[in-house]
Amino acid sequence: MRELTDAEVDRYARHLVLPEIGEEGQAKLLESRVLVIGAGGLGAPILMYLAAAGIGTLGIVDDDSVDITNLQRQVIHRTADVGRPKVESAADFVRALNPGLKVETHQARFTRDNALALVAAYDLVVDGSDNFATRYLSNDASYLAGRTLVSAAIMRFDGQLSTFRAHRHDGSPCYRCLFGPQGEDPKESCSDVGVLGALPGVMGALAAIEVVKELLDIGETMAGRLLLYEALSTTFRTIRAKPDPACELCGPRASIASLDAVDYTPRACAAE
Repeated sequence: MRELTDAEVDRYARHLVLPEIGEEGQAKLLESRVLVIGAGGLGAPILMYLAAAGIGTLGIVDDDSVDITNLQRQVIHRTADVGRPKVESAADFVRALNPGLKVETHQARFTRDNALALVAAYDLVVDGSDNFATRYLSNDASYLAGRTLVSAAIMRFDGQLSTFRAHRHDGSPCYRCLFGPQGEDPKESCSDVGVLGALPGVMGALAAIEVVKELLDIGETMAGRLLLYEALSTTFRTIRAKPDPACELCGPRASIASLDAVDYTPRACAAE
């Protein structure tokens, strides 16, 4: 275990007094590498809290640029950042918040061509993307690379969260077990139906907590559980989930052995 510097002892003092973390846990966080997919609504609070927590290396993958409509919820970007690549704006925020961390930017779309190499270069993956094709891809790449995935999603006033680590063969499901084969994308997106500005803050903070728990192996994992948050009623519900024996990725008769076997192109819905 690496020894914390005096500056790190001061910065992470509130972690160090937690028996579940302490100096050994904080040192482990500082040595960890986490990939965040998306630097938007969910990625913003995820990156904020992981940087504050002292995750030693943060990878950020996103191909988008900051737009004025993002600023209602994407709290790490500023008005002056409009037009800049999100990975650059996000990296500046992380470095300003915690200069002792390393930031690796990947200004590219997360695709089948780069997914495995990106995921394999990190200890854990967090998916804060806004489309089903990327969620399926992050699940498949994480499973094939043997990495744990924390996945969050939002729309309107609702959010969901789970952890996927079926590669451990610990009796927990993967994303495909819960949601089945990749189908058509929904007709509605956040740009169509809106999203409450503070909602990604709630779900992003919860995702960041799950990352710390998984890295330190503390608390009860969200693997095998799907958390549903409804902001208008201020309710949380948890659904238990089991592996699907027919899952094409992690089931006993799995047919997906590589990303080349799957089409991750977003699929348009049929017209009504």
